[in-house]
Amino acid sequence: MSDQQGDPRRRIPRTDDLLSLTEVEQARRRLSEQVVRSLISRTQSRARSGEIAPEDVVPVLVEALSNRTTTSLRPVLNATGVVVHTNLGRAPLSPAAVEALISSAGYVDVEMDLTTGQRSKRGAGTREALLAACPAAEEALVVNNGAAALMLATTALADTGEIIVSRGELVEIGAGFRLPDLIASTGTRLREVGTTNRTHPEDYADAVGPDTAALLKVHPSNFRIGGFTSAVSISQLRVLADRHGLPLIVDVGSGLLAPDPALPEEPDLTSALRDGADVVIASGDKLLGGPQAGLLLGRTETIRRLARHPMARAVRADKLTLAALEATLTGGPAPVAQSLHADAGRLRERAERLGATLGAPVVPHDGRVGGGGAPGVPLPGWAVRLPEELAPHLRTGTPAVLPRVHEGACLLDLRCVPENDDGRLAEAVRAAQER
Repeated sequence: MSDQQGDPRRRIPRTDDLLSLTEVEQARRRLSEQVVRSLISRTQSRARSGEIAPEDVVPVLVEALSNRTTTSLRPVLNATGVVVHTNLGRAPLSPAAVEALISSAGYVDVEMDLTTGQRSKRGAGTREALLAACPAAEEALVVNNGAAALMLATTALADTGEIIVSRGELVEIGAGFRLPDLIASTGTRLREVGTTNRTHPEDYADAVGPDTAALLKVHPSNFRIGGFTSAVSISQLRVLADRHGLPLIVDVGSGLLAPDPALPEEPDLTSALRDGADVVIASGDKLLGGPQAGLLLGRTETIRRLARHPMARAVRADKLTLAALEATLTGGPAPVAQSLHADAGRLRERAERLGATLGAPVVPHDGRVGGGGAPGVPLPGWAVRLPEELAPHLRTGTPAVLPRVHEGACLLDLRCVPENDDGRLAEAVRAAQER
C-alpha cells in the first residue's frame, strides 16, 4: 500500500478536476470538446510516462490550450520572391477580399432577390464584376478551380467526341497533374497533332473529321520551349473553327485579364477573346490575385451551354469564393499586382535596411511570377544573404518565414513581404539566430 501511495502517478490530476479549471472552461468556449479532452489526455499520458512531473500537468495543459488554434494552417511570410507560390496557397487575398469573406460567412443573398423574395441567379454580382473587368466577354461563369473549368468546357462542348490539340500543349503541371488525363477521364477523346516543338495550321486542318467536336488551345505553364518552334495562333484556329462549325476552347491558365507590359509574352483573357475564342478558361488565384476559382468567359451561347450542363452543379463555386472574387475585382490593388510591379529601388532600400539591422549583406536577386505564369521571366530585385543553416529555423519559427535556399545561402527577398511586416521578419531572423 505504501508503494502505491508513493507512486507519483497518483498525483496526476483527474480529468474532472482539470475540466473544472477556469482556464480550461475558457478554452472550451473556443475549442471543441474533443480537442480539449484530447489535450487533457495527452498531457496526463506525458505525466504517466514520466516525461513531465504530475505537478506540471496543469501549467503544461494551460499552455497547450493557449497555443492550440482551430486550424492547422500557419501564416507564412513569403521571402522567396515567388509571387504566386502554389505551396503557400497561391495568391494572398486583398484586404477587400478578406473583408468580403468575413461579411459573407453568415447568411447572404447568394441566390435570393431580397426585393421580390424570389430565388435569383447565383453569384450575379460576381458575374457582373467579371464582365466589367473584361468587356471583351459577353458572358461569364465561375466554378471551383481551373481544372474544373477545363473539365466542364470539354465535357459540355465535346462530350465523347474528339478534341484536337497540339502535342506541345499536353502539359503536366504540379504534383503530377496532367491535363490530358483530366480531359480523357470525362470520356472525351483527344486527337494530338503536330510535334512537341512545332505545330502548323494544316496539322489541325488535316485532323478534322466526322468525330471532331472542338478545337483546344492550352497555354503551356511552368516551362518554355525555345529554338526551332512554331505554334498556331488563336486567330488562325478561329478560321478553321468557323469553316467546320466547331467551338474553340482556349485555356490561358494564369488569369491575366489584359496585357501587362511587365509580362509581355503572357497570354490574357481579353486578347484571347478578341482573337476569336468561344470560351476562355483561367484560374482566379494566380495573376488575377483572387481566391481559388475557375473562370470561364466567352460568348453568351457557349457559356450558357456550359452553365446548363449537369456537371456545372458539381463544380460550382461557393458563396465565399464568389464574394472574395467579386471583391478582388471591385476593390483596391491585390497583393499579387503590387508584388509583380514592386519598385526595384524601394525593394533595395528595404533589403539594405534589413541587412544593416542583421549585419548581413544584400545581393541582387530575381524573383519569379510562379504558379505557371510567365515561366523564365525574371523580376529584378534584391535579397538579404544569410547562412543556409538558418533556413529550417526560420521555417519553424514564429512567425514562420519561407526563404529561398540557393547555392549554399539562405536568401530573404522582400518582394512578397508586406512592408509593415519588415520588423516582424527581422525579429524572426534574430530568433532563428539564437536557436
